[in-house]
Amino acid sequence: MESSRRLCKYKVEREVLDEQRLEEVTQRKTHSDTHRSLTESFKDSLRCTVPKLKRSVMNSLPVLYWLPKYSIWDYGMPDLISGISVGIMHLPQGMAYALLASLPPVFGLYSSLYPTLIYFFFGTSRHISIGTFTVLSIMVGSVTERLAPDVAFLRMNGTNITTEVDIIARDSYRVQVAAATTVLGGLIQVILGLVKFGFVGTYLSEPLVRAYTTAAAAHAVVAQLKYIFGVSPTRFTGPLSLVYTLKDVCSLLPQTHLPTLVVSAVSMVLLIAAKELNSFLSPKLPVPVPMELITIVAGTLISNYAYLNINYTVSVVGEIPSGLSPPSVPDFSIFGEVMGDAFALAIVGYAISISLGKTFALKHGYKVDSNQELVALGLSNAVGGFFQCYSVCSSMSRSLIQETTGGKTQMAGVASALIVLVTILKLGPLFQELPKAVLAVIVFVNLKGMFKQYSDIATLWRRSKIDLVVWLVTWVSTLLLNLDLGLAASITFALLTVIFRTQLPTYSVLGNVPGTELYLDIEKHREVREIPGVTIFRSSATVYFANAELYLEALKEKSGLDISKMIIYKRRQEAKQKRRERRAERRAKRQARKERRAQRAAQQLFSVEEEPGWRDTCIDGNVTDKEDQGWTERENGTVFVIPTSPGAPEGQGRWEYLKGGDPECTSLGWMSELQDGDTTTLGSSSEDTLSHDLERISLGSLGKWTWDIHSIILDLSTANFIDTVAIKTIKNIFQDFSEIDVDIYMAGCQACVVEQLEIGDFFSESITKRHLFASVHDAVLYCLDHRGATSFPRYESSVEMHSSTRL
Repeated sequence: MESSRRLCKYKVEREVLDEQRLEEVTQRKTHSDTHRSLTESFKDSLRCTVPKLKRSVMNSLPVLYWLPKYSIWDYGMPDLISGISVGIMHLPQGMAYALLASLPPVFGLYSSLYPTLIYFFFGTSRHISIGTFTVLSIMVGSVTERLAPDVAFLRMNGTNITTEVDIIARDSYRVQVAAATTVLGGLIQVILGLVKFGFVGTYLSEPLVRAYTTAAAAHAVVAQLKYIFGVSPTRFTGPLSLVYTLKDVCSLLPQTHLPTLVVSAVSMVLLIAAKELNSFLSPKLPVPVPMELITIVAGTLISNYAYLNINYTVSVVGEIPSGLSPPSVPDFSIFGEVMGDAFALAIVGYAISISLGKTFALKHGYKVDSNQELVALGLSNAVGGFFQCYSVCSSMSRSLIQETTGGKTQMAGVASALIVLVTILKLGPLFQELPKAVLAVIVFVNLKGMFKQYSDIATLWRRSKIDLVVWLVTWVSTLLLNLDLGLAASITFALLTVIFRTQLPTYSVLGNVPGTELYLDIEKHREVREIPGVTIFRSSATVYFANAELYLEALKEKSGLDISKMIIYKRRQEAKQKRRERRAERRAKRQARKERRAQRAAQQLFSVEEEPGWRDTCIDGNVTDKEDQGWTERENGTVFVIPTSPGAPEGQGRWEYLKGGDPECTSLGWMSELQDGDTTTLGSSSEDTLSHDLERISLGSLGKWTWDIHSIILDLSTANFIDTVAIKTIKNIFQDFSEIDVDIYMAGCQACVVEQLEIGDFFSESITKRHLFASVHDAVLYCLDHRGATSFPRYESSVEMHSSTRL
């Protein structure tokens, strides 16, 4: 009662607002007004004005917005230093990652040049570095080796019966496959960006992306083992290809090429030591030391002067053509075979780029347009595909270098592209003697950051078991099902976890925090007080078709009212009462007919001449014979009796007529008859033993039939939409609980939910907007004012009803 008095205090301070009153106060727009506004907005979008055209051009070409404001004095030198640093990183990574894509190294350099220039015009991020990336290179490699395997390009080795792979023809076709896949993936990205589908990247959660890149790193390591050990394993594709490849590599370890292994080991030791030293000295250095480039230069010089390829048959990069290749149209006949791979490349590349872009934008205080980023990345891939580039996205390592070395805008990307361009035009042939083992070691060492992501398992174990399961499922599926199928399985599983969490939310009963208008879970807060007579029920998720039935079951459990059994009980009691009324009516009619026949028989009896042995009886029932007999009999077996009812006043006995009565077995005090299969005792109460056994069994199995709840408030503040199934469920809740005199109210509905209720014909004469309140507190105040804290419904058991009837 103290809490109810405290709540009533707020009622004096402000008005209780239900939805109808709230609409009157705030003048909320109706659904027709909203529809009219949408129509007008659509018409305005079709109108072409100069400001709108200018804004559209600026949004499509962000470079026109920031380039006129570019300050050479403020940004020129930082962008130049950053661009040179990133360009130097492009060279070793471009050539090394091309091996992951099963392409000649020069095409990795092409992929570091053209897409960077395209992104300069269309991109909105100032700090990401577009170019080759480990994961996408592996995904492209799985496509090229699936459609252009070595066995498809075998040729006879001169006059010998042995065969060898036609490397030139194989690589040429692989370039066509990679270019076609890249163009198709770019077109998919552009289309998704134009239809404002940039939010698709949000379906790739951080645990999923980190697990996917970790598993992709494992694929990259296995793919580089053949270059590190100098063996030639069979290339497998499809599910479990990683397992089969690793098994084949292990079986070929006895055939390891020792010179290649020595080159790999020396390069790995020196590169790891140099990078650790670089990390230790990085705070004291203005720019990081390009250890990968130094390794490539040193490896090339040693290979060239030691003639590693000629003397020790160490595999080298080979011919690197100088100059730029002309653009060419990709083979469109390949599109049908790479559709799924192109879509996977488009989604993964965009997810990695937008995550990095938003991270840097948040740090430096500018905005990244997700849809424009999708268009920019798509154009970079689509245009790059015509120049024999393969799929690109932002690189974490290069982006960090661009940001930490002081890069301010995408002019740093142009500077890095110039470094790559000079290398392709003039310096390319110098790297022809570079051992492939050195490039494989560079890939291997650069994956260290991805290997560190295995620590996510321990972190997620402490923070979120569900995210841990998503991480593990993504990692396992990507390892076993390959990169494309693994991504699809991972996204599907991640979405299923969301569905399961909304299907099985947390249900709670709320109570008031004393002295406030706050309502919290009474099971988790000790000082929260439950409102007398009012149950406030809340679900932690939106009510929709997948959890509507569970919502109703949870409401029954939390309120303690098994509404289904109660309604069955009420229907049964109503049916029994109707049967009692019909029986009583039929009994009254029969009794009236019997009394009339008894009166007629009595009149006939007194008109007969009196015989010896008969007693004198007055019409009013006074017995004059000394023998107090209770019955008399005639020859035809018909008996006339005057029963004496225990509760009847003296002198008010009446005649009873029994057809075929037997003086030896007929009860004079009470008479029984069989009616409708039930045994009823005449002279007793109409509610005495009627169906007593059946009623006692039903009540014994129905549980609790008294409760202290007069109102239930459904807190729908967590709902952001409501479908037709949920609307029907809530309607049934209103109707069912009204059967037991419990009022239902809703509170905290958002405007969009109210509109959906209106469209779904939820409101009616019995369920009006007066049942919908702006907040839980408004609903509580109304319930206490409308029903009070002591107006509780009660059902009495049949035993109590019979006892009261007998009394």
